[in-house]
Amino acid sequence: MSDAKSDAKPNANDEHFFRELGAFGPVFLQALEGFEWAQRRLHPPVIGQLQTALRPMIPRLEEARRRFQAVTPPAGLEGLATDLVTAVSPLEQALQLFAGSGAAAGAEQMQGIARVLGAMRAHCRAQEALFPLRVALPPVSRFFVEAPFRADLDALDPPPPEGVPVGLLQGKSQDDGRGGFSLFVPGSYDGSEAWPLVVALHGGSGDGRDFVWTWLREARGRRFLLLAPTSRGPTWSLMGADVDAPALRAMVTAVTERFAVDSDRILLTGLSDGATYSLLCGLQEDMPFTALAPLSGVLHPMNFANGNMERAKGRRIRLVHGALDWMFPVDIARVAAAELDKAGADLSYHEIDDLSHTYAREENDRILSWFDPTLALPSSSSSSST
Repeated sequence: MSDAKSDAKPNANDEHFFRELGAFGPVFLQALEGFEWAQRRLHPPVIGQLQTALRPMIPRLEEARRRFQAVTPPAGLEGLATDLVTAVSPLEQALQLFAGSGAAAGAEQMQGIARVLGAMRAHCRAQEALFPLRVALPPVSRFFVEAPFRADLDALDPPPPEGVPVGLLQGKSQDDGRGGFSLFVPGSYDGSEAWPLVVALHGGSGDGRDFVWTWLREARGRRFLLLAPTSRGPTWSLMGADVDAPALRAMVTAVTERFAVDSDRILLTGLSDGATYSLLCGLQEDMPFTALAPLSGVLHPMNFANGNMERAKGRRIRLVHGALDWMFPVDIARVAAAELDKAGADLSYHEIDDLSHTYAREENDRILSWFDPTLALPSSSSSSST
């Protein structure tokens, strides 16, 4: 991060500050990326191996942060230095929870699931705290966008037109924090044309504030609006009264009334319980979604009783599932694919050999290219495939 923007003339102390910033920044970003690497490979039998791989990052990050904190920042950069240290705190917590000596391993690995979930939430908090620093720190900006867009960072955050809210916006929630949403409006949005909207549903016990980071990097460069709602209960309405469908419909309506959204390009996707609910909700009557892309979910039995299977005819659906899924074994997904195909859905089924019950970030590219070819990466580096 040594290319922080500053107009001050460097003196000896300032040069020391930028040297330590240049040392601290890469360690910070490498730790973020390392955690993403481990999260993608998260599978109960290999948790111990993942912990072993991440554990050396803990002292490296702590030492780099300590050295950076020991230097007095140049005039005008005190706030940036404080914000950077604030952002690294939840990342250190994430690494300690996941890979620290107290984390469960071996035969006790399933007992550590709460620590793993806590680590993933802390990783999201680190991104949340770091993201506002992207304008001052180009390496941070590069982290939060896909490789083909890194050559022109200024185009990602131009001065917004007057009256156009951009960035990460938070919607109202209940007193307990449930039922709200996170909305990401890329900095390049100016309202002059209708953009696609991706609605991404978190898994059980999750929330939109965390799940938005699963898609933000893609939204920022590929120019689509991203809505990450939070279920009204601990998970989506998979049993009992459906309190989430009206809320989702209202959220999408609110976004389309405030922003220019292409009503023919509204994707509903989700992970685990969010995937299961994306089918249960997305196939209901009078829902605004034009395509569905569930990841690691199931075909809820209620779909057969409420008329959803009849409404699946002709609907564009892309199912993604891991062959190693321990929570929802892959045979369940194969049955779901067969039933949707029999119902006449315009179905794409993709099975990932090395995926357990976790999020496969690389699938975002494939989903977007399937959903709308104009959202494919603008170079041959795209990994899109069916």
